[in-house]
Amino acid sequence: MYPGSPAEAYINARGLGEVAARFGLGCVASAIPGHERYRNHIAIPYLRPAGGEDAVATVRFRCVADQCVKDANGTYYFLKREKERHEGHGKYLTIPGDPPRLFNTPSLIQTSPHLVVVEGEFDAMTWALAGVPAVGAPGTGTWRDYWSPALFGYETVFLIAEDAAGSTFMDQLAAEMPNAKVIQMAEDLDSNQTLLEYGPAVLRERIGL
Repeated sequence: MYPGSPAEAYINARGLGEVAARFGLGCVASAIPGHERYRNHIAIPYLRPAGGEDAVATVRFRCVADQCVKDANGTYYFLKREKERHEGHGKYLTIPGDPPRLFNTPSLIQTSPHLVVVEGEFDAMTWALAGVPAVGAPGTGTWRDYWSPALFGYETVFLIAEDAAGSTFMDQLAAEMPNAKVIQMAEDLDSNQTLLEYGPAVLRERIGL
């Protein structure tokens, strides 16, 4: 249901169309009974590195309903650096009872001396588009202690902070990781907004690559 859907339009507007297939993005244009809450959402699978029959560990859902992500003129709020209007509900939905998971764990088996850690799936996809391995936590306060050991073998782990809350989160994480370096994004922009406004080269320059 992804081709031609509002989900595809939203992902393309965020500059991520090139990696949509790589991350297996989908769209809930209709829903079987019991899944109606996910209608008008992007389906974001959490893929396991090994792939195979059990390639998908879980799925998160991101609202892209027009009334939530566009203004009265049909312009996406993020293009104006404005917050979306998800009134009465969150931007994301998780399968009930599902624990927090690290997004884009296939990047952990790439040969690289460095890794980027961000908040959110779209920012992890953004760094992948820029050619930098990245994983994403589903939000502040979701980090699990058993995720950290997987990152200890890197020469440098770049922890991307966007705003005050993000800085606190990344500072706490850096205290547990001797190879970590906190990177504050310019203008309090997230990684995806930086990509849209300045291009992938600026992302790489931000972390010294």
